[in-house]
Amino acid sequence: MSTLTKPNHIGRKISRIRELRDMKQEALAQALGTNQQAISILENSETIDDEKLKAIAKALGVSVEAIQNFSEESVINYFNNFYDNSGSNGAFAHGSVFTFNPLDKLIEAYEENKKLYERLVQAEKEKVEFLEKILKDK
Repeated sequence: MSTLTKPNHIGRKISRIRELRDMKQEALAQALGTNQQAISILENSETIDDEKLKAIAKALGVSVEAIQNFSEESVINYFNNFYDNSGSNGAFAHGSVFTFNPLDKLIEAYEENKKLYERLVQAEKEKVEFLEKILKDK
């Protein structure tokens, strides 16, 4: 049995679009007036009737065609080949390629949060020392 997915598996396309929109199955279920189990079954369905597909597209904020024509490769290619051709953005003009590494951003956010946490801990230590000093003086 092949592990490759069939290119026209509408349920998997819906699942990937939902994930890319950072939406949980529960949220999609609520938008459609159903439950999470129904969404799970739907995402495992190879075909979906047109009326249900329209409702799903609306809940996901995309067109029916976007679901039908969704391709993981297209999304990856879009982000890997993103160019700004406006010509009016100074250093970003002339078709500069923008690269974005989510891991770098995650590490950067971690470092910033770590520094903030350390400052908060230090402030709390200073408060404790201050209060201990006040108690000793009484």
